[in-house]
Amino acid sequence: MFVECRGTYAWSSKVCLIFLQVFALTISMEESVALASDGVFGDSESVINHKPARRKLDDIAGSINIDCGIPEDFKYIDAKTGLQYTSDAGFISSGINKNISSKFSSTTLHKSLTNVRRFPQGKRNCYTLRPPEGHGTMYLIRASFMYGNYDELNQVPQFDLYIGVNMWDSVKLDNASHLVMKEILHAPSDDDIYVCLVNIGCGEPFISSLEVRHFHDSSYRTESGSLALYRRLDAGSTTNEIVRFKDDAYDRIWFPYNLPDCESLNTTVPIDSHAETEYKLPSKVMTTAIRPMNSSASLDFDFYIGDSTLEFYVYMHFAELEALQENQTRNFSITLNGNPWGEANIVPKYLHSRTVNNKQPVRGSKLKFSIHKTLNSSLPPILNAMEIYMVKGLLQAPTCQEDVNGISRIKSFYLVEKNWQGDPCAPVQPWDGLTCSNNGYESPRIISLNLSSSGLRGKISPSLFNLTALQFLDLSNNSLTGELPEFLSRLSFLTALNVTGNKLSGSVPPDLIARSEKGLLSLSVANNPDLCTSAQCKENKNSVGPIVAAVVSSLVIIFLALVIIWSLKRRKKATKSLVRSPEETWSLKMENQRFRYSEIVSITNNFQTVIGTGGFGTVYHGCMLNGAQVAVKMLSQSSKQGIKEFRNEARFLMRVHHRNLASLVGYCHEGTDMGLIYEYMAGGNLQNYLSGADISTSPLSWRERLQIAVDAAQGEKAN
Repeated sequence: MFVECRGTYAWSSKVCLIFLQVFALTISMEESVALASDGVFGDSESVINHKPARRKLDDIAGSINIDCGIPEDFKYIDAKTGLQYTSDAGFISSGINKNISSKFSSTTLHKSLTNVRRFPQGKRNCYTLRPPEGHGTMYLIRASFMYGNYDELNQVPQFDLYIGVNMWDSVKLDNASHLVMKEILHAPSDDDIYVCLVNIGCGEPFISSLEVRHFHDSSYRTESGSLALYRRLDAGSTTNEIVRFKDDAYDRIWFPYNLPDCESLNTTVPIDSHAETEYKLPSKVMTTAIRPMNSSASLDFDFYIGDSTLEFYVYMHFAELEALQENQTRNFSITLNGNPWGEANIVPKYLHSRTVNNKQPVRGSKLKFSIHKTLNSSLPPILNAMEIYMVKGLLQAPTCQEDVNGISRIKSFYLVEKNWQGDPCAPVQPWDGLTCSNNGYESPRIISLNLSSSGLRGKISPSLFNLTALQFLDLSNNSLTGELPEFLSRLSFLTALNVTGNKLSGSVPPDLIARSEKGLLSLSVANNPDLCTSAQCKENKNSVGPIVAAVVSSLVIIFLALVIIWSLKRRKKATKSLVRSPEETWSLKMENQRFRYSEIVSITNNFQTVIGTGGFGTVYHGCMLNGAQVAVKMLSQSSKQGIKEFRNEARFLMRVHHRNLASLVGYCHEGTDMGLIYEYMAGGNLQNYLSGADISTSPLSWRERLQIAVDAAQGEKAN
C-alpha cells in the first residue's frame, strides 16, 4: 500500500468540500479547490513545564479570532464553533480591506473567507498579537489565505510568512479558490507575537484570518528550533468530516485519512483522552482507526519529502477499540525507512489513548512507515491518528529588548506615522529611518535613527537614551521645542547628531560641544533661533549688558530696601526644610536603585498620567522597562516641608519591608528634582475602600474592616 504525499495536497472537489467544513461552508461540486496545510512549532525551551489541568471541551480560554478585512469594531459569532471573530483593525495599522469576487462568494461561505486585507505598500506588514497569558507558554497560531480574485486581476500572488523575525513558510496558491492554511505552535519569549507578511515581488500579500489558541501543556517538544506541521490525520474516519473545536479542546484540525485495502474500525464508546495523555486527543478522532483487510498484512504508507536534510518528529496515536477475547492479542511494531522506530512491542489498551513518538529527529527525503504485527499477535495492527512535524531552526535573533522598548516609546511619544510594525530590525529590512547592526547571531542593535522631516513636535523624547548603541541621530527639520537634553552627551557611541531646523532653545550641553571640538561628534544645530553654544550665549550677554545694567540700576536701591525688610520679617519663620544643613544631607543604601531624572521622564511618559496629589507633590503613573507598573511621587517646588518629608519617607521605606506596606522601588535625587518610586497599587487606596467612595466595589463587611485594621497595625508595627 503506497500513498505519496507532497508538500501540498491537491484534493478533489469532494474531499475539498469536507475540508472547507472547517469554516462551516459548502462549495459547489463543480468547483476544483486545492488545499495546503502546513505549520511551525515554536522553541520548546520557553515552554512552561508543568502538569496541566484538565481542559473542558468548550473552554477556549486565551483564544484570539481575527477576521482580516472586515470593518473596524465589527464582530460576529461562528455558528459551527461558537467562537467570536473580530476585526483586525486593532492588530495592524496598514493594509486595505477588500471583498473577494462574487464569483467565489456565497451565503454558505464562512465570513472569514469572504474578505481579505491586502497590503499594496511596504516590503513587510506585521500583525501584533498579545495573548492574555503572555510569554513563556505555548500557542497555536493559524493563518488562512483565500485569494478569491479580490482584485479582479485573476493573478494569484506568492509571498512569505514570518513569525517574529524568522521565516515561517511561503504562501503559494494554485488558483483563486485555493484555500491555504499555515499553522504554528509557538512559545514566544516576549508578550508580543508578530505575524508578518513579506512581499517577494510576486504579487501583493493578503490574508483572510488569524487565530490564536492557548495550550496548557508542553507535550510537543524539540531539542531546539521549531516544528512545522506537515500532516495531522484522523485515520479511519467514517464521516469524512474534519474534527476541530469543540471536539478538540485545542482547536487542532484533523483531516480524514483512509488507505486502500484497509477497513475502518470504530466504537460508539467515548474515549476520554484528556484524562489519559498530555496530548488531550479528541474522542471523535480516537474512536476510529484503520486496519489491513488482510489480517496478516501490515499498514504501509509513504510521505515524499524531497529534501534529505530536513528533520521530522512523528506522533502516532493508538487506542484499542475492540474488547478482545482471551485468545486474542494485538501487538505490533513500527519501522521507518526500514529501521525500528518508536517502541519495540506496542500493545494498545482498550478505550485508552497512547502516543508513540521519536525522541530524536529523523531525516530522509522520504518517510516510509510500516506498522506490522509481531509473531505472537493474532490481530492486525491499527492506527487511530498521526501527526508529522518538520523541524525548523530559529536562527535570527530578535532586536535587543532595550532598543525595542525605547523605539516603541519614541513611536508613541511622537505618534510616528511611518509604517513601523513588528520587530524594528527584522525580518528582511528594518523600519523606515532605522539602521541596525546584525552579525546573524547576536540580537541586532539600532545604530542609526533618521526622523528628519517627520513632523515631530514637542520636546526631544527621553526614550532616545534607551538606544544605547546609537551612532547616528537625525532630528532635523521638525518642530521640536525645549532644550537640547544633556543625556544625549551620555550616548557614548553617538558620532553624529543633527537637530538643525527646529525650535530648540537654551544652550547646547557643554559635553556635546567638547566632543564636537575633539572631532568625536559631528554636531549640527543651525537654524534654531533660540539655541546657542556657550560662546554665543556669552557674546549675547555682553551685548545686552549695558542695557540691562541701565534698567536694573534704577530699581536696585528700591529692591534692596524691600529685600532687607522682607528678610527681617521672615528670619524667625524660616523653616529648616528650606536650608540644606550638613545634618540634613543624606543618601540611600545601594539596595534601593537610584534613577536619573531622564529615566523618570521616560518611565512616566513625560509625566502624562496623574494619579494623585498631596503635601509632598504630585503622583504619576509609570511603567518600568520590564513592564512593571509603578507610582512616581515627585517633590513639588512649592512644598515647604517637601525636602524633609522626602528624606524621612525614603529612610523609613528603605529599612521597612512588610506585606502591608507599599514597597520602595527606587528614588531620584538630581539637583532640585526629587522623587520616590513605589510599586503601583492597582486596586486603589485604603480610604476609598473604607469610605465606600469607589462605587465599582462592593461595601466592606465588618469582618473585612477588622482584618484591615489588624493588617494596618501589623504594617505600622513593622517600623
